[in-house]
Amino acid sequence: MISAWTGRQIRAAEQPLLDAGHGDRLMATAAQGLANAVVRAVRENRGRIYGARLAVIAGSGNNGGDALFAAATLARRGMSTTAVLTSARSHPQALAVFEKAGGTVLRLAAGGAGTGAGGDDSAAAAAGPFVTPDEAAASCSRADVLIDGILGTGASGGLRSPGKDLVENIIARGTPALTIACDLPSGVSADTGEVFGPVLPADLTVTFGGAKAGLLTDPAAEVAGRVLTVDIGLGPLLPVPELRRLEPADLADWWPVPQRTSHKYTRGVLGIVAGSAQYPGAALLCTQAAAATGVGMIRYLGPQEICRLVNLSTPEAVCSQGTVGESRVQAWLVGPGATGDRDQQVRVRDALASGLPVVADAGALDSLPADLGPQVILTPHAGELVRILAEQDVEVTREQVEASPSDFARLAAGLTGATVLLKGAATVISSPSGALFTQDNATPWLATAGSGDTLAGILGALAATVQRDRLTEAGLPEPDHWAAVAAMAAAVHGIAGTEAAAGGPVAASDFGRAVPETVRTLLELRQDG
Repeated sequence: MISAWTGRQIRAAEQPLLDAGHGDRLMATAAQGLANAVVRAVRENRGRIYGARLAVIAGSGNNGGDALFAAATLARRGMSTTAVLTSARSHPQALAVFEKAGGTVLRLAAGGAGTGAGGDDSAAAAAGPFVTPDEAAASCSRADVLIDGILGTGASGGLRSPGKDLVENIIARGTPALTIACDLPSGVSADTGEVFGPVLPADLTVTFGGAKAGLLTDPAAEVAGRVLTVDIGLGPLLPVPELRRLEPADLADWWPVPQRTSHKYTRGVLGIVAGSAQYPGAALLCTQAAAATGVGMIRYLGPQEICRLVNLSTPEAVCSQGTVGESRVQAWLVGPGATGDRDQQVRVRDALASGLPVVADAGALDSLPADLGPQVILTPHAGELVRILAEQDVEVTREQVEASPSDFARLAAGLTGATVLLKGAATVISSPSGALFTQDNATPWLATAGSGDTLAGILGALAATVQRDRLTEAGLPEPDHWAAVAAMAAAVHGIAGTEAAAGGPVAASDFGRAVPETVRTLLELRQDG
């Protein structure tokens, strides 16, 4: 499991070490980790380090210091290094070590002044020549690798000029073949993942002490690239993580596996209320996906004509026009395509009032009662979350939700009392307790009609079958179990969909068929362990 923290949590964990006089050691460890990451990345991109051109954009704080110390190490490894200083102030020790290693220093001029501007000649000569943002951008764009070390976790908001002007010029010219962010891309919130443009999109973000929560959620995930965490010794000082992300080993360990004496009822019975005359396909997709996930039995409730279609595609499902009250199940999935049908809406409301675990999707999201518990998992996209929040007297736009999805998923979970799975490129899941999970396993090819119905089917099956004692053993508090179950579903949906797509177009009906093979591959990890 990947754990992530806010910038504030990381800084608080560092403080006792700083107070004890270990600041130089922390910076040296971070800089060495960054240098090692650059070496590996450059070798992957161009084959050799010697002679490669490195540009560093260094701000005034410790983040710039980390980047300069790393660049000094790389200069001694034979790289041609240039540092562009965005501020009149810089980390003095790091700058001195960089210059001693043979690095070239350029000072970014404010107000568009060119070479030689901005002070007396002796000061300019000591610190390096002044260059305009355009001149500096030309130097950066010619590099083989660029390190963004302008802003760190202590910064708020976006870049200011002249650093902002430099970044805009680099983006306009085209970034180098390899861009690496030092701790986080400058202009990204370490806490929420908000992006305050312009931001240099990174191929790799090398972060220190612990992964930053903002890097694992959108929109920051779009510009962070691959995230690598360098251990600087904060482990015992870190608090409960702000955010978690499940890895294949977690899925393998938690996945429900039948025992020798299991039968269809002990393996979990899922009730499904989905589909209508207008949207029959939703019922087929979610039922197929639930069956493929491994639930013991499915009881489908819906119109007779939909029952016939469900039985043609999933003959093992038990279909009827019965009521929620007379159906014995361990969990409910309600809402996919269940619009414009009065009987289906009654069943949706009855399931939500049953006290059982319920996955509420699509057509169920407009029928939510006032009191929900964490065992109710809401699965909105951004537009549907806007409507859920409006019911709680919170006015927000879709654009605001997409700019800070973790904040609004957490807000919705806290206001409704339910677990919220907010769909997106990086899916965000929040427990009412405020615990967050994110999963980013999917391919963009999954952005297709019916994808959400398939996710709902997988999640419904897991809600009926997961053995929650395994989650307790993993250290997850009971109120957060349902968020972990939702994260499992999002991960498997993304992995299976990616495998089904195989790098090209894919229909939602293909996702479900890929789930069994995905699960088999995961369970091989469990056997190997």
